[in-house]
Amino acid sequence: MPQLNPAPWFIILVFSWLIFLTVIPPKILSHTFTNDITTLNTKDLKSNTWNWPWH
Repeated sequence: MPQLNPAPWFIILVFSWLIFLTVIPPKILSHTFTNDITTLNTKDLKSNTWNWPWH
């Protein structure tokens, strides 16, 4: 039964994972995001207490 012979399929598996781990991540990480994250100033934020009607 040729399906039980792991010799060619193991090499295909190893090479495909090598391609996934070496080629694809740099391509994905090279994309730039259009929306830059801006940090909020925590000193300007002021929280108000709520007036709960059932108290």
